[in-house]
Amino acid sequence: MPLVYACIAPHGGEIVPALAGKKLRAFMETRNGMKALAADVKRARPDTIVIASPHNLRLHRHIGVVTAENSSGSAREGRKEIRYRAKCDMALAQKLVEAAEHEGIPVAGATYGVYEGPLSDLAMDWGTLIPLWFFLKGNRLKCKIVIVTPSRGIPLAQNYEFGKVVAEVAEGEKKRVVFVASADQAHAHKESGPYGYSPDAKKYDRLVVKAVNEGKLDYILHLKPDFVDRAKPDSLWQMTMLAGVLAVVRMEGRLLSYQAPTYYGMLCASYRPAPH
Repeated sequence: MPLVYACIAPHGGEIVPALAGKKLRAFMETRNGMKALAADVKRARPDTIVIASPHNLRLHRHIGVVTAENSSGSAREGRKEIRYRAKCDMALAQKLVEAAEHEGIPVAGATYGVYEGPLSDLAMDWGTLIPLWFFLKGNRLKCKIVIVTPSRGIPLAQNYEFGKVVAEVAEGEKKRVVFVASADQAHAHKESGPYGYSPDAKKYDRLVVKAVNEGKLDYILHLKPDFVDRAKPDSLWQMTMLAGVLAVVRMEGRLLSYQAPTYYGMLCASYRPAPH
């Protein structure tokens, strides 16, 4: 069965009402976008969500795949904290590792503690937790997950090829699979932010919005490294994986929201299978 749905989802903690504090209204547009994505995920009825996060396993020149049985963690903003725990699809994770290795893609599977059982529990990062807070907890869905982490130390094209592997492996499954690119956009929108200001932040985000609107997400593979470095995005590598998915499964993209209420941009985009 081919992938049944995909999306680009931000992971800023303030989009969760419990973590927003005084910024509740400032993040409303993105929060509404996430609610729309959550409704799409619920309609897709996934058995497994494969989520690409930039904040989990940071392996040297390798794409990471969590092969543990469980993943649990927390996210905090100020004094507020949320926690979440999910079951991982160990079988699908292992198939992704083996298929990627077969294609010559540098990839490593990782667990923690033990191979299986309750103690096989690898930490859930906020890039995973925040989207799942909307998609699974908010929808009361019990589907499993597979966490993958792109690598910035390998050619961008290899992250793209891994996305193709995700789609191809999903085609051989009887389960319904959803792919999520957990991605915040450029991080240099404000001088007061931790990464300072660059006019390329706005340019980068505009190019991403254009790529989504025009159905040409693979355009981002051709962005110049120096330009990307100045814009400070947290999205290029996960969205490149999504572009690889879209090279295998025909999907129609739709931009749901974009805003930059603080120093980084956030974009919600939905991808549904194209009608035959």
